[in-house]
Amino acid sequence: MFIILPDKSKKEIADGSTALEACRAIAISLSKEAICAKVNGELFDLNERIPDGCTFEVITAKSPEAIEILRHSAAHLMAQAIQHLYPDAQFAYGPATEEGFYYDVRFDHPLSENEDLPKIEQEMKKIISQNEKIVREDVTPEKAREIFADQKYKLIHIDELAGEGKNLSIYRQGDFADLCLGPHMRSTGQIKAIKLMSTSSCYFKGDKNNDSLTRIYGTAFFSQKELDDYLHLLEERKESDHKKIGREMGLFMISDYGPGFPFWLPNGMILRHQLEEFWWQLMMENGYQVIKTPQMLSRELWETSGHWREYKQNMYITKIDGKPFAIKPMNCPGAMVVYQNDLHSYRELPIRYAELGLVHRHEASGALNGLFRVRCFTQDDAHIILSFDQIGEEIRRLLKIFDYVYSLFGLEYHIELSTRPLDKYVGKISTWNKAEAELKACLEENRIPYKINPGDGAFYGPKLDFKFKDSLNRIWQCGTIQLDMQLPHRFHLTYIDKDGNKKEPVMLHRAIFGSIERFVGILTENFKGSFPTWLAPEQVRILPVAPGDEAQEAYCRKILDLLKKHEIRATIDDRNEKLNYRIHDSQTMKVSYTLVIGGKEAQSDCVTYRIHKVKDTRTVAFKDFQRLLLKDIREKKAVRSY
Repeated sequence: MFIILPDKSKKEIADGSTALEACRAIAISLSKEAICAKVNGELFDLNERIPDGCTFEVITAKSPEAIEILRHSAAHLMAQAIQHLYPDAQFAYGPATEEGFYYDVRFDHPLSENEDLPKIEQEMKKIISQNEKIVREDVTPEKAREIFADQKYKLIHIDELAGEGKNLSIYRQGDFADLCLGPHMRSTGQIKAIKLMSTSSCYFKGDKNNDSLTRIYGTAFFSQKELDDYLHLLEERKESDHKKIGREMGLFMISDYGPGFPFWLPNGMILRHQLEEFWWQLMMENGYQVIKTPQMLSRELWETSGHWREYKQNMYITKIDGKPFAIKPMNCPGAMVVYQNDLHSYRELPIRYAELGLVHRHEASGALNGLFRVRCFTQDDAHIILSFDQIGEEIRRLLKIFDYVYSLFGLEYHIELSTRPLDKYVGKISTWNKAEAELKACLEENRIPYKINPGDGAFYGPKLDFKFKDSLNRIWQCGTIQLDMQLPHRFHLTYIDKDGNKKEPVMLHRAIFGSIERFVGILTENFKGSFPTWLAPEQVRILPVAPGDEAQEAYCRKILDLLKKHEIRATIDDRNEKLNYRIHDSQTMKVSYTLVIGGKEAQSDCVTYRIHKVKDTRTVAFKDFQRLLLKDIREKKAVRSY
């Protein structure tokens, strides 16, 4: 038999080879570094037999997939340590996550982060030092029930898997076994650097009607340095928390009178207004028509759109004149009604409706988090009505817009194609397949890299999700392009084609910021409150060296008046406080430019200015400073510099 290597070359190997034997056939040294293998695009344990003619790639610690395998193995390691310390513990699920791992466990006593986590971590390190082999074993469901006879949640999982009629895989390490697909590290000694982080409460399978469990979070890396760097990054994130910065800078607040419903404060409204003004200009430049649809619409509309069936549990519902109405959780049905208001010709397409629409969605109270997870938010939506053959060209236009906006904020992004959900979806599978193929073709024709995100499409159509990394190394999903062939059909939308016949259009949903609230939260943390000058609530603060000095104060007022003529957001701080105190306060409030005005500056029509987060100061003629400032605002730079 043979395997196909990443460089497309073929390698002859012995019939019936395992992944490890295939690694050895490639190179003995490579087999020693191997964690697992990727066979036909899927991860295989080294002891699994591989099919003839498969594509084959060796996964080592340097491979992108390795960190998830390490962390999944660390979750098993933690469970083994828990079993040693608390023999009556009941284990549910323990996956790897974006930045670590967790395990959901039922204890017979409350767990203390300060007392229990250090004990568990110490036991994990002991097991690491023992370097126990991690071995895969395939067993029948009956055998699995014997192995996990005293584990309630594992037995439930076994019963679910047994219906598939296949043997199950377990992984053993020393005296511990866990039900798992794998793959895993080859031994516990390969798990080099671990840290248990925190605990929280959760429900089995996320259902509040099920048992309450304790979720223990941890993380793992291949080296202590990587772990130390990550822990340092977490400290940075605490300082960058948008809730903390939002409170200090007067951006927003949350009240007990409305959990999940943010109050925008004066400085936050300035920031928000600048974003919305930028959005409006972007829409005008790209041929959009801006609309506004009602906050509340009747049940009939939501039944037509499919939201009543698919999304009712997340909607706020009331009655008007005895009829059920719902506050809109999404803007799209309103755009359908707008389109229906007129007859349309093929010559008009694409029709691009844009809306800053306020939507309300019910979120569990435990999930609420500042501006990141709220119950009402404003989406920068667009609904583009077009013919099927216009999809490719329109998506190419959209990709340029997305790239421009994210580049403006210095955000690196990648694209994921989210495909049809397994259960909650509307429409025919053939229609879904056609839509997904069209999106793939658009990306591939333009040579744009993308990842597949199986089953994560909206219930009405596949989508392209734009995910970007911020300065704190976190991945966010905000922008989206969703192809929808369902809503135009459900609302009986038509246009007159060139032959005078009625045809049904398709639709693209599009959001760039995603939600204004979440995007502001992300920008706040990404820039640590030091927003680009064009967005900053306070762009210039003017400090007289000697408050009360008539010449200095007169010059400060003159500067203020000149700046305000150019709509610069500027203030004077002439409090009777020491200069260093006022400079520090200006820095704390993240003011873009701090001007210090003494007698010398007042006499020579100069300013001494300091850029936020830069220690050096410069003295220049006021007209030169004003020119620099206006250029900074006009160019919308993400980073200021001298």
